[in-house]
Amino acid sequence: MRRFASILALLGASACSLAPTPKPDLPPLPPAPAAQTLVPASGPAQAIVPGGALAADWWRAFASPALDALVTRALAANTDLAQAEATLGQAREQALGTAGASLPQVDASLTSQRTRVSRIFSNPVQDPNQYLYSLHTAQISVSYPLDLFGGQRSRVRSARAQAEVARQRLAAARTTVVANLVVAVVQQAALDQQIAAAEQNVQINQGILAMMRRRQALGDIGAADVAAQETALATAQSALPPLIRQRDHQRALISQAIGIAPGAPLPALPTLDELTLPGTVPVALPGAIVANRPDVRAAEAQMVGAAADVGTAIAARLPAIQLSANAGGEALHFADMFASGNPFWALIGSVAQPLFHGGQLRHQQRAAEAALRGAEAQYRGAVLNAFGDVADALTGLTTDAALLDAAARASDAAARNLLFARRQLALGSVGTLALLNATIADAQARSQLIQARAARLSDTVALYQAVGGGVAADAPPR
Repeated sequence: MRRFASILALLGASACSLAPTPKPDLPPLPPAPAAQTLVPASGPAQAIVPGGALAADWWRAFASPALDALVTRALAANTDLAQAEATLGQAREQALGTAGASLPQVDASLTSQRTRVSRIFSNPVQDPNQYLYSLHTAQISVSYPLDLFGGQRSRVRSARAQAEVARQRLAAARTTVVANLVVAVVQQAALDQQIAAAEQNVQINQGILAMMRRRQALGDIGAADVAAQETALATAQSALPPLIRQRDHQRALISQAIGIAPGAPLPALPTLDELTLPGTVPVALPGAIVANRPDVRAAEAQMVGAAADVGTAIAARLPAIQLSANAGGEALHFADMFASGNPFWALIGSVAQPLFHGGQLRHQQRAAEAALRGAEAQYRGAVLNAFGDVADALTGLTTDAALLDAAARASDAAARNLLFARRQLALGSVGTLALLNATIADAQARSQLIQARAARLSDTVALYQAVGGGVAADAPPR
């Protein structure tokens, strides 16, 4: 037995793995983003810091307790996260189950049977005249597949890689849920302000219409001028329903994110003025982005699993060695199963070499190799997509600052122009067309200013998400 155990240990130590090493053809890393400080004249400054570390609870940089409460609730109650966590638990258990198949399998059995045999056959029991008897068998069986070519180890690596894929997808889902929630909160707050501005525009047009009707009563203007203003008022009123619908849609998204039915009362939502633009935005270096982005890491784990599947397919074409043993006792009476002469045992070794399977095993190996090439391409695509997201977010922040200044100047100029036009209307020295143009320009400029403020907040969230998020490290367990 000692020699037998030594042989097993030697064979296990000499076992090899035939899985290839993934070799994705990655593009050169882009240059690190330049440090810069965006200082718009109409809003707070924002510094972009390359190489900075992103906090796991990055949403707290917006300095809104109401937003913090919403994110905490979403991480605990979001249904997408619950599904991703269940998928991760399933993948981990499957990986543990696959690893268990590498260990010796031990089974115990107990069989009792009552038998009557025909007199024309030789009697299997000692008493030649006993044709009706009971037979009791107790047995322990041990089997151990000797993994000489690493097929089972490749299956374990593949299962563990799938568990890692599920873990990274859960991290990506957490980041996505939080980012989408914060953007929905920002958009909801911006639409609230746009609705307030649209309602103010309606009130302005109503005041102008009342003033024009008084002038019509005095004979200063005709019915055509009043009709034109009535058209302008109706146009201003028609801008409200789409904004309300968009606002309510964002509220529904917020409800779904925090796990409540749309239409139910929402917790307190921050206004646009209560959301502080983060003054410092850390941007990971290109190498850190590849290392930290959950989708990139999930693609990498997928590639590792595909390589392991190739090793499994190769090992399936090579000899398989199975070692097994069984021991037990058998007797006519239950208490005599292990009496002298009744115990039995056997040691069995077998080798099986596939000879002809109609090309099945060869094609399975080629399919696994094709899957590996696809996983390598998917990994390259994930890396390129990560760099593209960061570049887009950085460009967005830079252009948002310029857009905010332009929108602020336009809003200020349009408000002054409308004020002058209303004064001139009261004095009877302005035409209807000039007044209509001033009213429309003022409404559009105020809406664009609100959108520009919201864009800086939303694009900051996009940059946080593009560099990897980091929510997983801080997410509470269920």
